[in-house]
Amino acid sequence: MCNNHNKNYSRRDFLNKTSLGLGAVALSSLMNPMQMGASTLLGPNGDPILEKSHFPPKVKRVIYLFQSGAPSQLDLFDYKPLLIKMNGQELPESIRNGQRLTGMTAGQTSFPLAGSIFKFKQHGQSGAWISDRMPHIAEISDELCFVKSMYTEAINHDPAVTFMQTGSQFSGRPSIGSWISYGLGSDNENLPNFVVLVTKDKKGQPLYSRLWGNGFLPSEHQGTQFRAGKDPVLFLQNPPGISSESRKNQLDHLNKLQQLQYNKLEDPEIKARMSQYEMAFRMQTSVPEIMNTEGEPEHIYDMYGPDSKIPGTYAANCLLARRLVERDVKFIQLYHQGWDHHGGLPEELRNQCKETDQPTAALIKDLKQRGLLEDTLVIWGGEFGRTNYSQGALSATNYGRDHHPKCFTLFMAGAGVKKGMVYGATDDFGYNIVENPVHVHDFQATLLHLMGVDHERLIYKHQGRRFRLTDVSGNVVKDILS
Repeated sequence: MCNNHNKNYSRRDFLNKTSLGLGAVALSSLMNPMQMGASTLLGPNGDPILEKSHFPPKVKRVIYLFQSGAPSQLDLFDYKPLLIKMNGQELPESIRNGQRLTGMTAGQTSFPLAGSIFKFKQHGQSGAWISDRMPHIAEISDELCFVKSMYTEAINHDPAVTFMQTGSQFSGRPSIGSWISYGLGSDNENLPNFVVLVTKDKKGQPLYSRLWGNGFLPSEHQGTQFRAGKDPVLFLQNPPGISSESRKNQLDHLNKLQQLQYNKLEDPEIKARMSQYEMAFRMQTSVPEIMNTEGEPEHIYDMYGPDSKIPGTYAANCLLARRLVERDVKFIQLYHQGWDHHGGLPEELRNQCKETDQPTAALIKDLKQRGLLEDTLVIWGGEFGRTNYSQGALSATNYGRDHHPKCFTLFMAGAGVKKGMVYGATDDFGYNIVENPVHVHDFQATLLHLMGVDHERLIYKHQGRRFRLTDVSGNVVKDILS
């Protein structure tokens, strides 16, 4: 005979239910923290981790235009006249100073300096040097904050991309968007906090869904990928013969069963799953409306370029990003592959810039004209830089560049960062940072700070350790803050 009021719990049951109960408290707090009356959120261990905001946020939404494969900073933004003058000469050992090389060039007996074949000019009041491959970006140079002194420890693509996106070179950690979703909640109950757009049919270094995964955070914080085509979100639409009313009735009954299971186990992931089912139901209406851009005026298509009418292109995804920002999606991640130019760089770079230059500039201008750039941050950049010497043969019209983690460039525009700023510098060879180095964790700490979050206090306890996006380091780059 079972007496539910006098259960005999094992030690394992007690620890399981207690820990899960605390996790449930955390989950209920995190479902929509920015609208809660409580001033403090609790982590899964029951400790306070995040107030409504640690500082007044300057950024409400982020669009991160990730250029996968690592664009060559030396051919786009980091102008080096000495490198051009010394084209074909050997990289001085005093500059390389025994730094690690990849297996692709470590066996080279010669490291000929490769000055960019592209023309550079200074633009705007800031005087930022920008390659002729980025004419549209050049037009808005005074809106941009360039960081020319980024660096990372990762020298190969997978760990480097994972590091930029999750704060760790090892897979399994939550992505930036997941941390932001977890810490700050949602401003639109009909769309995910974190949306991912990937340029369709691009080749290059592979992208994995774990790059926008939730890791050990509750599953509703993972990124949701929107795809081109009739099914933008996989398995979202009802099967043939199932009406919306039938699906809602099914969800109501499913929720009752899930609630019974939750009452028994108090597993917060059950609540997360219930929340996702409800979100999927609401997205059946909201996602098709977002993805249908036919109502956009012709001058907007002209601004973003002809590719903006082709679903799945980088230009079309930039336009979708603006539409998602208008609906208060908090973190929007675009991935664009094809920047890994070990050989044939001049031709390949021209193609990449043709695809990305105009839409990127259009997105920033479009946000500004709608008043959205005032509280939206746009980020453009890759996972590391490229070498100043040629990988393989160097000719007057052709060269390649290997991976270079010691310095690279990204730029930002919009809320919270200074306009028309160039921060940091590399040496005359474009090989080492000589002014204001910015580590990947510094960049991540700064991003969280702009959203009102102290990166040292946004913590999640997992398997006995307290984790955070910036691991055990990171400093806010205060000099670039507006």
